[in-house]
Amino acid sequence: MVEEVQKHSVHTLVFRSLKRTHDMFVADNAKPIPLDDVSHKLKMSIKLRTDYGSVLHMPILKENFREKDSPNTGDLYAHKQYPANQGQELEYLITGTHPYPPGPGVALTADTKIQRMPSESAAQSLAVALPPSQSRLEANRTAAGVGDIYRHAGIPERAQPPGLSMALMEAGGNKNSALIAKKAPTMPKPQWHPPWKLYRVISGHLGWVRCIAVEPGNQWFVTGSADRTIKIWDLASGKLKLSLTGHISTVRGVIVSGRSPYLFSCGEDKQVKCWDLEYNKVIRHYHGHLSAVYGLDLHPTIDVLVTCSRDSTARIWDVRTKASVHTLAGHTNAVATVKCQAAEPQIITGSHDTTIRLWDLVAGKTRVTLTNHKKSVRAVVLHPRHYTFASGSPDNIKQWKFPDGNFIQNLSGHNAIINTLAVNSDGVLVSGADNGTMHLWDWRTGYNFQRVHAAVQPGSLDSESGIFACAFDQSESRLLTAEADKTIKVYREDDTATEETHPVSWKPEIIKRKRF
Repeated sequence: MVEEVQKHSVHTLVFRSLKRTHDMFVADNAKPIPLDDVSHKLKMSIKLRTDYGSVLHMPILKENFREKDSPNTGDLYAHKQYPANQGQELEYLITGTHPYPPGPGVALTADTKIQRMPSESAAQSLAVALPPSQSRLEANRTAAGVGDIYRHAGIPERAQPPGLSMALMEAGGNKNSALIAKKAPTMPKPQWHPPWKLYRVISGHLGWVRCIAVEPGNQWFVTGSADRTIKIWDLASGKLKLSLTGHISTVRGVIVSGRSPYLFSCGEDKQVKCWDLEYNKVIRHYHGHLSAVYGLDLHPTIDVLVTCSRDSTARIWDVRTKASVHTLAGHTNAVATVKCQAAEPQIITGSHDTTIRLWDLVAGKTRVTLTNHKKSVRAVVLHPRHYTFASGSPDNIKQWKFPDGNFIQNLSGHNAIINTLAVNSDGVLVSGADNGTMHLWDWRTGYNFQRVHAAVQPGSLDSESGIFACAFDQSESRLLTAEADKTIKVYREDDTATEETHPVSWKPEIIKRKRF
């Protein structure tokens, strides 16, 4: 006979389930075991002797014992020296050697032990050589000098007595930096740079101007645009000299070779082209990228071209044979920028996967991956003189040191999508952003000495205010920007400005200019 299952109400079942759960978790096994005082004291005394044994013989500053409410140091660490000396003058006790047996293999007992005691003359000479005690230090301490008063202005004397760091050094003779009162870090004074002002706007493109490069002879410059053309302009007059057509989509990168009469370009049509400027024709194509090519750079000393693409790779090409020497794989998102230099690491890439990679050109592998940025790295620039570089991202601009990519400092304040960076030999760093703002920084200190927001071209929307690329000319006296209002803007230093009219401490202001 099958026994009938007793039926319960839902309320009863839920209550029983709750009770079982409560019984299961009522004993909280995750709670720490209560601290045992004896074992804690033993542990702390061992730690004290192990970690601080070399400085336990040093005198303790009297200030440590003046506070009545402070815990008993001796009780806490089970170290008999502290309570014994509490409230007394601390002096050195000169003792003899530790007991030792008369020879090897002899047991150390009360009968066999040997202990040498210092002679009276030796004890006196040792006492002279020892660091002064606290009482002698206080007796010799003079009134605070003017320098000390200025240095410790606003700091209570109890917390920071004048000459404390020197007293601590004398007391122990220990070079440990923890014993030295450190001076608060101060920001170095930035180098003064004259402000830059807009003096020319060049029109001619029918789409966004996406890239810009100045030729090594400083006679002309070249721009690439979303109108699929490449235009060459006279640098002195700003007049159009030549238009090159051939790309079937936006031109994203241009560069002029200093080793041959060639111009290289790349675009969103996946094409990388080499133009012969003597005939104004394409003479080579470099095939291999699987998606839009976002940037390119030429190696300064060998005939190598490096391109970066939305296919998450950078490719190294032999300029003459058109062969793909290496495919630099490792990024997990579009590679937005690439730079070359003669010294190691010879190739630097920035990507939308938020990382910067420093590459070994010979092996075609990553040397270092820098993961400090939190957002896409769209711009990288190398300092022309120092062995350093900077990277731009919406979170901030960061400076790094070659060859290992050691972090130097953050340049914060340009809160926008930074599309481009440029730096000159004078230490002026320029960052151009998607919202049309341009910030100028002192490279060494990271001080933002000027902010510029030039008005868009008449007939353009305010939303078409954006800087896609910028570059200094070879003389570094002019700054060219490629913008979303289809213009190229040219800036130069204000010759009339002086350090008195524009001091370093002046508040950076956003310069709004009237429509042209």
